[in-house]
Amino acid sequence: MANRPVGRKKHITDDGKGISTSHSGLGSGPVGVPRQTSSAGKRAAVGGGLSLPVIIILVVIFMMRGGGTEQTYDTSSSSSSSSGQSSYSQSQGYGYSASVPSSLVSDQKPDTSVASGSRDKRTQIIGDGKDTVTVMVYMCGTDLESKYGMATNDLREMMGATYGDNVNVIVYTGGCSGWKNSSVSSSVNQIWQVKGGQLVNLVRDDGSKAMTDHNTLSSFIKYCTANFPANRNELIFWDHGGGSVSGYGYDEKYKGSGSMRLGDIGKALSDGGTTFDFIGFDACLMATAETALLLDKYADYMIASEETEPGIGWYYTNWLTKLGQDTSVSTIDLCRNIIDDYTSACAAQCRGQKTTLSLTDLAEFANTVPAKLGAFSRSVSGLIENENYRTVSDARYTTREFAQSSKIDQVDLVHLAMNMGTSEGSELAEAIRSAVKYNRTSTDMTNAYGISVYFPYKRTSYVDPACSEYDAIGFDDDYAKCIRQFASLEVSGQAAAGGTSSPVSTLFGTLSGSGVSTNDLVSSLLSGGFDLISGLDSSNTSFLSDRAMSAEETDTYISHNSFDPTALVWNNGAISLSEEQWELVHDLDLNVFYFTGDGYIDLGLDNTITFDENNDLVCENDSTWLSVNGQPVAYYRTDTTVTDDDTVISGYIPALVNGERMKLIVVFNDAQPYGYIAGASEDYRDGQTETTAKNVTELNAGDEIRFICDFYGQDGGFSDIDYIGAPHIYDGNEVLSNTEIDSGKMVISYRFTDIYNNEYWTPTVKR
Repeated sequence: MANRPVGRKKHITDDGKGISTSHSGLGSGPVGVPRQTSSAGKRAAVGGGLSLPVIIILVVIFMMRGGGTEQTYDTSSSSSSSSGQSSYSQSQGYGYSASVPSSLVSDQKPDTSVASGSRDKRTQIIGDGKDTVTVMVYMCGTDLESKYGMATNDLREMMGATYGDNVNVIVYTGGCSGWKNSSVSSSVNQIWQVKGGQLVNLVRDDGSKAMTDHNTLSSFIKYCTANFPANRNELIFWDHGGGSVSGYGYDEKYKGSGSMRLGDIGKALSDGGTTFDFIGFDACLMATAETALLLDKYADYMIASEETEPGIGWYYTNWLTKLGQDTSVSTIDLCRNIIDDYTSACAAQCRGQKTTLSLTDLAEFANTVPAKLGAFSRSVSGLIENENYRTVSDARYTTREFAQSSKIDQVDLVHLAMNMGTSEGSELAEAIRSAVKYNRTSTDMTNAYGISVYFPYKRTSYVDPACSEYDAIGFDDDYAKCIRQFASLEVSGQAAAGGTSSPVSTLFGTLSGSGVSTNDLVSSLLSGGFDLISGLDSSNTSFLSDRAMSAEETDTYISHNSFDPTALVWNNGAISLSEEQWELVHDLDLNVFYFTGDGYIDLGLDNTITFDENNDLVCENDSTWLSVNGQPVAYYRTDTTVTDDDTVISGYIPALVNGERMKLIVVFNDAQPYGYIAGASEDYRDGQTETTAKNVTELNAGDEIRFICDFYGQDGGFSDIDYIGAPHIYDGNEVLSNTEIDSGKMVISYRFTDIYNNEYWTPTVKR
């Protein structure tokens, strides 16, 4: 029997209030809030019915120059300076605290072995505390600082450390429109030394230049090595991170400068002329195979996160103090301290936000991984060429993915290699696990082994840019070939299904085509019919030329391995599919809509799925949906993690927070089955940046939240920022529950996703 995509079932219980049989639903009425029209355009306001608690039973899912006089500053609270910079106090910001639990070190022991044949370490530790260390912190403050004071908080942590003259902590600042302290300039870039619990200004004006320009970074490195020579050098990148494709950094002042991609990082490090004990990223998503192989020429170790970082980032006080106590501490022990501090602080202050941080021996990684990665890549290409695309697609789909809602397509490389089920995959996984010397994750994170990789699935428009970066950094050609072949066949499958779909056809009664391959559609795509697939155009589709099979073989394969949406027909409240068709289904979600009279509000996706005794999908819904304080909201599930101790479902609620587009992070687990808001993440649009910001740890009391949604109008119009309900003022006591919705206006459909990442919606059912 084929596996079924299985989700959670929610059950309504009587909490003493009873289940309402008379309610206003989402529209107008004595309790509801009527839809509004404003000068900003049509806005859908959704009122609330009675709040009904829900018990959620969770089930496993189916699968630089310059000088100047030294000046000393601190970041204590003060009134705004004459330059207009705002002051910072411990009570300001978004709840970031310098305190961490006293018990930081885990029982996990780092691996101190090194595979034979690995190069000698470039940094030679003298020993007996005689080493001199320069820690270079490249701090692009950006909106993480101007909105939330995250950089100022980390500066305060550095100032709280105790160390002597044989440790130099040098910080380069810039990239921010307004610092949350009265010392650092938002007008020009500056260089600071953290010394004696204060910030000592070394370069008051290094000009105003983009922090994502590799020349800015190389200039800073040269300044540090010239003015603070040491036998141990450390480099820390502080800001947004984008990983394999977009690299590091978002400069708030020079938004058009883009990010510092991996090739640019390589140029900066080469021009800087210094090698490092470790290079670390206090930024999201940078623990990738691509980054590790790039950095091998310039450092002995890499410390970085596979996942999006919580807003508190690294905790600097403890490990800098430990370094001051013994400047000859081994790099592995020092980085273990960084990782333990970080994961412990995140566990204490950022509950529900997934956390990873790993230490990779770059010498061993460069020695053992490339050959095995090449063999693995060739084996994946072989699977596709031998008409086993589905095996590869299934392996990719079931692999641990990071920053899922951002669709950057970074997955854990060990997990991917193991899921592929080949001997080459097993050997690659073993080599990576050996090269990763220390790795810790939050308790709700599984299958994260320390190194991720880009592998396309959700957004094939990144394939060409990724392969361009691979050329720039000398990444494995065989790997580039295998992902291009995979993406080419995936997009061919999408074209054969008629291209990118949406729920419009099912909402308005015109279901999409059969989804069965036709050579005309595939040929149209390959000859320039890019409008079939969202995000693709002539600038990012050269990968289509890398076909694992001929056009005729591709057409035949797709026609024999295509999901047939014409089978999505309700028969006595159930949908029955053959076992062969279920094998082509990767994901299944409940999609709920609310009819307003002139269109449909998209209330989101959840995994409340029910099958009957015949293993047929049953249309079963209790006419409730997730609400915040009784106000129904749009909600999208992103991930389910099952461990021996807990089952955790994560998702998000789209919203405007103080006018900024955000995703409110929502978590359900065994301890809190009703769910809670665990923080928020920036939701960048319109090409503002391709990198990912650290999560906001918590919201502030008094923040204004406007819940938003997608809206499909009967006139064919579409909006991705219609309002739901009235403005909400956050107070930290928000209650999540399931609220009854007017069953006469609630419309449900189930979204099927196939092995080509095509999406199909069932006919709608009114509740």
